[in-house]
Amino acid sequence: MPYSEDWIERYSRHIILSEVGGGGQQKIGNAKVLVLGAGGLGSPVALYLAAAGVGTLGIVDNDVVDLSNLQRQVLHATPDIGRSKVESAAEKLQAINPDLTIKPYKELVTSANIMDIFKDYDIVVDGTDNFPTRFLVNDACVMAGKPLVHGAILRFDGQAFTIIPYEGPCYRCIFREPPPPGAVPNCSQAGILGAVAGIIGTIQATEVLKLILGKGKLLTGRLLILDALDMSFRETRIRKDPNCPICGQNPTITELTDYEWVC
Repeated sequence: MPYSEDWIERYSRHIILSEVGGGGQQKIGNAKVLVLGAGGLGSPVALYLAAAGVGTLGIVDNDVVDLSNLQRQVLHATPDIGRSKVESAAEKLQAINPDLTIKPYKELVTSANIMDIFKDYDIVVDGTDNFPTRFLVNDACVMAGKPLVHGAILRFDGQAFTIIPYEGPCYRCIFREPPPPGAVPNCSQAGILGAVAGIIGTIQATEVLKLILGKGKLLTGRLLILDALDMSFRETRIRKDPNCPICGQNPTITELTDYEWVC
């Protein structure tokens, strides 16, 4: 198909990459990606995916912008305080790239609605900040066969890995069950260096683009761990657990569950 001059100019730095080219950029434009969370991780993920030209972006968040968010949640600005995060996010993303379709979901994902939200998307990105949602999202992605790009941050630390259901390990292959209430502090209790969210979020966005393009080596079976104080990365190999309760040989989890909120 013929490309417009504006399209070629906008994506010229992608197109000149042999791994992308015009065909790869078209794949990006045809992709549908769901970002869970419009906060510290979801902000850089969504910004870079919108700039890259991902054709349809879904943004899920039921929260409003708070002053304490602005230290790291770069999709939002001071005038957005009190606004719905998904509305604020949609406005910024559309300004970056008006050709995209942005679908805001101002709701909390639950076992009752998650499959309906997921059904129209190719890839899911986990930018959430609590264990109940992470486990629910993992289980739903495994059941639906959707690739999931995970990220998590706390203090000066972060981690990321990519889950391809049944081809590699899932979140439960590493962390079997949600921790008990009060066992793990959240960002409001332990703090987070804002830039760490940007580092992990951009790694997640990179994984999404590699998935779309079918290029490079994904973080599948590899947990990438950041120590920002030391500015070092280490990689831990993860094996698929044959006894995993959701993706193992004899799964015991056969329906989605809402877990107790602990963060």
